[in-house]
Amino acid sequence: MKQFPKLGKINYEFFNRVIYPRLGRDDSTVIVKPQNGVDFGVIDLEDKVMVLSTDPFYIARDLGIEKAAWFAVHIIASDVAVSGIRPRYLSIDLNLPPEITEDELIRLWKVVDSECKKLGIAITTGHTARYAGCNYPMVGGATAFGIDKKEKLIIPQANVGDAIIVSKGPAIETTGLMSAYFPKFLEKKYGKEFVKKAKGIYYQMSTVKDALIAASVGGVTAMHDATECGVFGGLYEMAKHSRVGMHIYLDKMVLQEEVEKTCACFDLDPYKSISEGTLLATAKKSKAKNIVRALNKEGIPASVVGEVVPKKKGIHIFDKDKEYKLDHPGVDPFWMRFEEYLKK
Repeated sequence: MKQFPKLGKINYEFFNRVIYPRLGRDDSTVIVKPQNGVDFGVIDLEDKVMVLSTDPFYIARDLGIEKAAWFAVHIIASDVAVSGIRPRYLSIDLNLPPEITEDELIRLWKVVDSECKKLGIAITTGHTARYAGCNYPMVGGATAFGIDKKEKLIIPQANVGDAIIVSKGPAIETTGLMSAYFPKFLEKKYGKEFVKKAKGIYYQMSTVKDALIAASVGGVTAMHDATECGVFGGLYEMAKHSRVGMHIYLDKMVLQEEVEKTCACFDLDPYKSISEGTLLATAKKSKAKNIVRALNKEGIPASVVGEVVPKKKGIHIFDKDKEYKLDHPGVDPFWMRFEEYLKK
């Protein structure tokens, strides 16, 4: 049995053993249930479908209220967008810590409103209050919804022969957060100019644009936002969910300089570290280059990094002259390192 994580999401084994077998009443209208490697659920509305996803409302106050609120909205919207359907509605519950000020809440809400307007999302219901015992950064939760025609829905199912596409490369969230929280460590090693560039990664922490661009080209068979356990965890989950193998070539994957150096500074494996903003996708080979081209045209670095193979061939990483089997990281190294540097 794999280790029960001290911090971060519960692991793959625990989810399948405890959560997945106990999902309340069976209902035939639920056509995509909670499962590893899938960021959303789907309800059949006959001629249309409703896609929904829930996440904590994550306000990292130390980043500044405005930046934190931007991230909170995009985390939730991203998990609906990877279905191929645009997020359209938002339900939000704010269980706020007593120390939040009126000014902070006003600033927070102005950003939530403006980002929702940019993304085409209507806020439809919610709850807002301050309570003793509530703390940053988890100040509540939210659910995003999208409704559209069934043919637009991409129910994740990678197929043998599909190409594997990765946008932006690994450890986007890791770089965005570590550079924002602990710039002095980066500055000491790489200088002020580097810190400025690393901090710029912060606004890459969204897959809404990536996913909707990829879906618009066509040929996408599965999409996943590489959050906890990063690119390796996300690709492993996709493969397991689709009952396929994967051959992944690291030298073909984008690795942004700011990411590589930030992870080196904090002794983090970029491929196993949290990476909100990295889109993982599988697509028909005939469409893969067009998807990459469309992403690149919009300023989003992306590349074909491998192929889907039969399950019996396993999930393997090819790194220069090395080949090894990919296992799920189990525990994201980001959280322990983040906690360690907070104490410093």
